[in-house]
Amino acid sequence: MIAGIGTDLCDIRRIEATLQRRGDRFAEKVLGERELAVWRARRDKVPLRGLRYLATRFAAKEAFSKAIGLGIHWPMTWRACQILNDPSGKPVIVLDGELADWFAQRRWQAHVTVTDEGDLAQAFVVIETAPTALDAATP
Repeated sequence: MIAGIGTDLCDIRRIEATLQRRGDRFAEKVLGERELAVWRARRDKVPLRGLRYLATRFAAKEAFSKAIGLGIHWPMTWRACQILNDPSGKPVIVLDGELADWFAQRRWQAHVTVTDEGDLAQAFVVIETAPTALDAATP
């Protein structure tokens, strides 16, 4: 059963302007440790790839915060929610700390997709209640 849906559309130029004003501090506020490593590697190789990565992660976290109904309010924090990629490249949401516990108590699963084109980055998140063994046994 779907428990929440969230979306966000981000102007990449806005993220770029914020990076120019605040430097790496902005990325360090928004990205978790594993995301930061990817962002730095992409930025160092091709700056535009790093910028787009940061913008899609920002949009995905905004979409996730909307889907769970909290916004960016405790236990939802920027760094407690990471948008990583599984080995196939599929984006996945990885939660840490109190947010992970809060989310697990609700038996939720999260699905995320991100994209960027031109000056825009977009993300969609769907939250669903995880099926239980009892649900599988019910016809």
